[in-house]
Amino acid sequence: MADQVIQVLTFKSIQTILATGGTQSWTLDKGRAKACKYAVCCRNAHTRHPEDLVPHGTAFVVGLISDVVPSTETEGRWLILFSKYAMVEVDDRWEGRNPVAYYTVDDYEGEIDFDALKWNPMPERTAQAAPAIKQSMTIAEAKAALAESFGVDPSAIEITIRG
Repeated sequence: MADQVIQVLTFKSIQTILATGGTQSWTLDKGRAKACKYAVCCRNAHTRHPEDLVPHGTAFVVGLISDVVPSTETEGRWLILFSKYAMVEVDDRWEGRNPVAYYTVDDYEGEIDFDALKWNPMPERTAQAAPAIKQSMTIAEAKAALAESFGVDPSAIEITIRG
């Protein structure tokens, strides 16, 4: 039987994936994902905040899966950790509506030769668990948090509440 592959549609950049140690915030069957040898990340450019300019649907990185653990970003979701990664560029690799899909290496024939990839070791993880989000906060606290996230002065943040 051919090696199993999980393919994901992500707006995250290669820099974020490397800092995190893999790709995360997925709703998936942990056992099925962990049985996969490879993860292929395809660009989701149809979001409000894509982290780079890779065209939509392009496969841009392959990870050799080392583990599937709870996401550090989203409670109840999963982080697919990589032991190694390889850069690829396969246009229009994404199809379907679900951001998680399962394939075999045979499904990539003529597109990705997994045996010929130039594997790089994963760098040490630098992304930490996201801070817990407060259930309520004042306008001043919200402005301060947003200002820190965007690197601007809190006075540059305007918040409108419509009820």
